[in-house]
Amino acid sequence: MTSLGRIDHSIIRFLKKYSRPLARAALFVVFFWFGALKVLMASPANPLVANLLEKALPFISFSNFIIVFGVYEMIIGILFLIPHAERAALALLIPHMIATFLPLILLPTIAWQSFLIPTMEGQYIIKNLAIMALAFSIAAKLHPLES
Repeated sequence: MTSLGRIDHSIIRFLKKYSRPLARAALFVVFFWFGALKVLMASPANPLVANLLEKALPFISFSNFIIVFGVYEMIIGILFLIPHAERAALALLIPHMIATFLPLILLPTIAWQSFLIPTMEGQYIIKNLAIMALAFSIAAKLHPLES
């Protein structure tokens, strides 16, 4: 084997060993941090959430919703850290992702500059595709439940 081949094998071995813990940690950081910012009323996403809430669920108060939503995100983050809690994290992640993509449809003037050109908020939403792919890569390594 060439020295390049040995280096390649070493890198792949390292990635196989550490990619899952790093993915779990990354999801924890994103969800816990962004959720905490919402709870503290310090998130730059709060105006977007407020606009979406007004459009989708106008009968719910923003001040109550944003705290619950932030805690919900923090729980997703924590669950990704806990061994064997990935299924619960994914169960919470799916409706969260559906909700986070709604502004692309319900708030087009906030999400899009023009056809297929997202605003900064739109880019913030679209990057959730990477979060979904990362979560799905964790899920793909789960062992099926026994019936």
